[in-house]
Amino acid sequence: MSTASKGPARPTTAELEALPLAPPAATGLREVVRRRYLLGMLVRNTIKSRYQGTVLGWLWSYLQPATRFLMFYFLFQVMIGRGAGTIENFAIHLFAGMVIVHFFTETFNGGTQSLVQNRSLITKLPVPREMFPVARMLVAAWHTVPMLVILVIPCILLGWRPDPVGMAAALLGFSLAAALGLALGLLFSVGNVFMRDVGKIAQTLTMFVTFSVPMMYSYTLVEERFGPTGAELYLYNPMAEAVLLIQRGFWTGTTSDPAATAEVHLPDHLFTRGLAMTAVSVLLLVLAQRVFARLEAKVPERL
Repeated sequence: MSTASKGPARPTTAELEALPLAPPAATGLREVVRRRYLLGMLVRNTIKSRYQGTVLGWLWSYLQPATRFLMFYFLFQVMIGRGAGTIENFAIHLFAGMVIVHFFTETFNGGTQSLVQNRSLITKLPVPREMFPVARMLVAAWHTVPMLVILVIPCILLGWRPDPVGMAAALLGFSLAAALGLALGLLFSVGNVFMRDVGKIAQTLTMFVTFSVPMMYSYTLVEERFGPTGAELYLYNPMAEAVLLIQRGFWTGTTSDPAATAEVHLPDHLFTRGLAMTAVSVLLLVLAQRVFARLEAKVPERL
């Protein structure tokens, strides 16, 4: 009995490895946007692989941040009180910062490892290699959405209502984190191809982000301990600025007097600093893409 044809068989891993290196492809972030269908497939496959073999699947992206927030709430709101007696709704203050720090670190670390982890695709398919760090940034954004949902729910219960200034602040904070994270992801990803220690350096750097932003402590504490000059130097950290922006968007609106909270716990010229640092991060992204373009031709043979 003859069997119906099922189409051409998919190549095995050994057959893929035997293929010659792919010819050079058009490069650049603009080319990545032009091939957004392929980019979307890469993002979906990356997300699916993360939850492969689990029963709850993507629901874990909600359960894990929800559990983390409840732990913070119990510890700081119930057991300790108001964040050691200094910050109202400290759990919101902490979790808001954690949302944007998570987005940045996952973009940075994921982008750094993206070329090495996709070596089989890079060496065989003629695609712009910037696509892989960009895909990891989009995956990070996808995982950040559930954290935002978990953040918004208690904010609403505590009386928060979205306001244009606050939403603009949060959007600016995410834009800053996205541009900076992608720029560093591009630079470190190509560096990681030539020297694997670069990936370890990236992981070490992101460990410091959690402690170098006003998340587990307030910006006011920085001013008290280090004075105006020290606080000014502290604000040169772009992620500290990003955290303050998202706290302006969500946390301040949950306090009993949002205007007074913003005046006391947020620095002056918050938006001006945010816009300046976002512009610098975009410039760094342009420079990172140029460095990436100069080195990417050697990536397939080094992988």
